[in-house]
Amino acid sequence: MNTVKKAIIMAAGTGSRLQPVTFTTPKPMVKVNGKRMIDTVIEALLANDIREIYVVVGYLKEAFQELVKDFPMVTLIDNPYADTCNNISSLYVAREHLGDTIIMDGDQIIYNQEILHKDFDRSGYSCTWAEEETDEWLLSVNQEGVVTSCRRDGGEKGWQLYSVSRWNKEDGEKLKVHLEYQFDVLKNRQIYWDDVALFCHPEDYQLGIYQMELGDLVEVDNLSELQELDSSYKGLERPIK
Repeated sequence: MNTVKKAIIMAAGTGSRLQPVTFTTPKPMVKVNGKRMIDTVIEALLANDIREIYVVVGYLKEAFQELVKDFPMVTLIDNPYADTCNNISSLYVAREHLGDTIIMDGDQIIYNQEILHKDFDRSGYSCTWAEEETDEWLLSVNQEGVVTSCRRDGGEKGWQLYSVSRWNKEDGEKLKVHLEYQFDVLKNRQIYWDDVALFCHPEDYQLGIYQMELGDLVEVDNLSELQELDSSYKGLERPIK
């Protein structure tokens, strides 16, 4: 059995699909019904006694000083590549903290804190079962519960992965090496960090899944979804480019 000792929260992106709200507020710090999204993530980590928390920041990073005031156990990590690289850069700058680590996005709302339990058998992703067609990433697993493939373009009858994953010490060390190889050697900087284990080096990992239910967490992808959750944003429109 492995135990999560650290958390890395991705919070460096621009949140362009939530404009104009994110013109002045980084997406994880946007309030939904009076509470910042990232607060629900941190509170769920603390409820599971995960107190070593790193938040990777980039866009409007000064705004996160308020977060540290409210949660003194949080350490901010600056991502100087955030403007020019995909989110592989955010895990790259936090790579020294990989190992017995849970990795999450800061722009989601946790409704069921139990899904961030700290004890786990194998490295892997929190997932829901998708019976019907979806365009989200889907994992397939074998009879032993080991991930055998990932479909980027979605499909049906698969395990939809969410941005909650756990990595034991051994896999965390491998992920660190693979991040450095992709980022420093191959200069492969426009991919998602999840690509590293799922597509670039899948033969080096035996990932599993951790089942959760729809509604345990909500990922807020765009302005219309935000408006559905919080009516105070009604009437806002995305700027025309």
